[in-house]
Amino acid sequence: IRHLYDTIQVLYNDLSAYEEELEQAFQLYKYYFPERPVPQVTTYLSEYAIGAFIYGEDQLAVGLDFFLGADYPYARYNPGNPNFSNYLIRSFNREHLAMKTLRPLVEDLVGAAGGGRLLDIMIQKGKELYLMDHLLPYAPDSVILEMPARDIDWLENNELEIWAYLLNEQLCYESDWKKIRKLVEYSPNIPQMHPEAPGRTANWVGWKIIRAYMERNPDLTMADLLAETNAQHIMDRSRYKPPRR
Repeated sequence: IRHLYDTIQVLYNDLSAYEEELEQAFQLYKYYFPERPVPQVTTYLSEYAIGAFIYGEDQLAVGLDFFLGADYPYARYNPGNPNFSNYLIRSFNREHLAMKTLRPLVEDLVGAAGGGRLLDIMIQKGKELYLMDHLLPYAPDSVILEMPARDIDWLENNELEIWAYLLNEQLCYESDWKKIRKLVEYSPNIPQMHPEAPGRTANWVGWKIIRAYMERNPDLTMADLLAETNAQHIMDRSRYKPPRR
C-alpha cells in the first residue's frame, strides 16, 4: 500500500490541470442544472477496489490508483481481475481522469433505462454520452467514448452498415441480454457484427440518436431530455437516419 501511495504521489503531485477541467465542467453543470448543488470531489487510494462513486448530496470520490497508466502492472498486483484486461486499462490514465470522475454523477442524473430492450439501453447510454460531451466540450470523442481513434473512425465510416445490422437482425427490440450485451457493455469487439466492430457500438448509435433528437427539437433543455424516458418517442422524434457514404 505504501508503494502504491508513493506512486500516486509521484504521478499526481500536481492536480491543478485536473481541477481546472473539473471547474469548467461544474460551471456547465450549474448552467444545465441550476437547482442542483455543485459537487465536491475527493481523491483517494482505493487499493484497486473502485474507480469512482457518488455519495451524499452529489459528492464525488475517485480512486487515483485507477489512473496510473496502461503500463502499470495492474494484473500483477491484482491477478485474475477482469477490470484489468488490456482493452480496459488503456484508459487508466490522466487523460480520462476528469471524465471518469464525472461519470457516476452523469449516470445518476440520467437514471436507469426505461426498459430492457436494446433500444431502451441505447437511448440511456446515448443520453449519458450526450451529457458528458456537454460537460467536457473540449474532450476528444476518444475520451468520451473510451475508445481509440481507430475504433471511432471505423464507427463513423460504417454507420449505415451498423444501423442496417441492428435492423436486419431485429436487435433494437431484443431484450435477451446474451444477444445484446457486447453491443452496450465493455468488450474488445463484436465479432457477430464485424471483426472490427468495437464493444458498445450501440451506445455510440444511441449518442447519434440523441444528437438528432436534440437538433430537431431545439426548444428542449437538458433537463427535458433526461425527463423523457420513452425511448421509442425519442427514436421517432429524432428521425435518425445514418448518412450514405
